[in-house]
Amino acid sequence: MSTLDGKKIAFLATDGFEDSELTSPWQAVSDAGATVVMIAPESGEITGKNGHTQKVDVVTADAEADEYDALVLPGGVVNADNLRLDANAVDFARAFFEQHKPVGAICHAAWILTEADVLSGRTLTSFPSLRTDLVNAGATWVDEEVVVDQGLVSSRTPDDLPAFNAKVIEEIEEGEHAGQTA
Repeated sequence: MSTLDGKKIAFLATDGFEDSELTSPWQAVSDAGATVVMIAPESGEITGKNGHTQKVDVVTADAEADEYDALVLPGGVVNADNLRLDANAVDFARAFFEQHKPVGAICHAAWILTEADVLSGRTLTSFPSLRTDLVNAGATWVDEEVVVDQGLVSSRTPDDLPAFNAKVIEEIEEGEHAGQTA
């Protein structure tokens, strides 16, 4: 039995995602036995900044967090900036915190969490240019390969993917975290 058998994981992204920050965690959680679902603001396909295309399974307007065990947020400047403007995407991300479920955010993905207003009192990392935004949202920002705070997993760049993937899987295995709140 794989470690994530029976788990259903949502990935939330749109055009302009950092390709490896979607494909690497997707492969890792799939290899661990999870069912993986792509959520995006519009149906069809989304395209990464380096050309990877991903079929959209569910649009944000129809996505319900209670149908999933965890959320993974790939980075990419264009992706993250556009997602935080989509109210359905922001509400979807916030719901994982309200339901105490694990969330993984890498690189610029933490921007959507600032919009979701779920970072106050949390410790995380990101691409360095987000530091001020995250601090202004009430978080403590640290420059580390991977940070885990009560079910919230964060990393800085594609270089951190091996550590990020391992911790995302670990947090999903653990399940809900009482300290993962909105």
